[in-house]
Amino acid sequence: MAKVKSAFFCQQCGYETPKWTGKCPSCGAWNSFVEEVIQRDDKANKNARWDDEDDKINRKAQKIDEVTTTEERRMMTPDAELNRVMGGGVVPGCVTLVAGEPGIGKSTLFLQCALQWKNITTLYVSGEESAQQIKLRAERIGITNNNLYLLTATDTGTIFQEIKKIRPQYIIIDSIQTLESPYVESAAGSVSQVRECAAELQRFAKATNTPVCIIGHITKEGSIAGPKILEHMVDTVLQFEGDRHYAYRILRTIKNRFGSTSELGIYEMVSQGMRPVSNPSEILLSQHDEPLSGIAIASTMEGLRPLMIEVQALATQAVYGTPQRTVSGLDLRRLQLLLAVLEKRGGFHFGAKDVFVNIAGGLKIEDPSIELAVVCALLSSYEDKALPSNICLVGEIGLSGEIRAVNRIDQRIAEADKLGMDAIFIPKANAKGLNKENYSIKIKTVNKVEDVYRLLF
Repeated sequence: MAKVKSAFFCQQCGYETPKWTGKCPSCGAWNSFVEEVIQRDDKANKNARWDDEDDKINRKAQKIDEVTTTEERRMMTPDAELNRVMGGGVVPGCVTLVAGEPGIGKSTLFLQCALQWKNITTLYVSGEESAQQIKLRAERIGITNNNLYLLTATDTGTIFQEIKKIRPQYIIIDSIQTLESPYVESAAGSVSQVRECAAELQRFAKATNTPVCIIGHITKEGSIAGPKILEHMVDTVLQFEGDRHYAYRILRTIKNRFGSTSELGIYEMVSQGMRPVSNPSEILLSQHDEPLSGIAIASTMEGLRPLMIEVQALATQAVYGTPQRTVSGLDLRRLQLLLAVLEKRGGFHFGAKDVFVNIAGGLKIEDPSIELAVVCALLSSYEDKALPSNICLVGEIGLSGEIRAVNRIDQRIAEADKLGMDAIFIPKANAKGLNKENYSIKIKTVNKVEDVYRLLF
């Protein structure tokens, strides 16, 4: 019998210490240490949970020139948006962590993917729902699949026994916070349990070349629950975002060892599950019967995908002493910087006005190329004049009021051209080497905010 001992774990970062400490030396959090009973059994840990002949990991040190590589063959899922976010499909042996708020649709999305993937044997392990509940959701989605197996268990020993019998080609764990390892004597969801269960799944995935998808919870602050080491252990981290008041959901890549970390997938929540949105620009642009002030169309890039989004702004006379600055989907500090530029360089008195800026559709945009559209929406609301219809704006604003160049300008112009825009305003620095004859849209170059104001207002 192995020696049983207890240790203290930080609930924020997973730092381990043999005695209680008020402040965590790793992350600096106060009163975050919780005592957990640990059973360490080194002999048992050496025993794999799967067949030894499947362990293909080379345990010997090799020179890098002696390592043989094979071409990366990805498994293409039936979901085009998921393929894009994963970098072109699922890599064999890849461990993926998906996190999001409760009720956002994580379980629905991956159950739907497993149901559509008819030529792949999939094991769906649920520690939160019964098999009857999952069956009801599958009936609501309206897809049948004989290669999908359901397992309602939380013990990793039971899970690996079923994996030996079924030999699945894809495994979905829902969720990692409900699993319990027999090697750790602590409650499910604790730091040590989450770390040990994730480590067992990772060793299994790498040894057998089986892709594993792990669904995880998030904290009230919005970060992924559990120790930070969980995000370091996995190969891909996906964040499922969205406002429950909107029908659209965003699947965003935070970490990806096999692809880009700036990709984005957009879904629409419908009664039959998650519907991939192949052309999000059309749904993000609202159609107005008459021109409205304070609205501008911006062209932004999410990974390799160009998006047309609607920027809404409202500037009103301040009622209280201190003017308000309220944003949705944009960095507040960036808005304050743009207002300071307009106040200093343009002479617009925004210091006495309440300013509200919103990105339509519930998106959160970090691309600085939408700043020109934000400025034009603010000026439109300030002057109470609507911008000309069907124009698009691209550009980053500098502190001196100049409009700086942006990347991938040709893709942004092509997207605006495809959506039938009449004109697009781009930075003058981006016009070098650009062949305007390739596009039917009018391309206008601007160098300073004053140029845009003179052309539009």
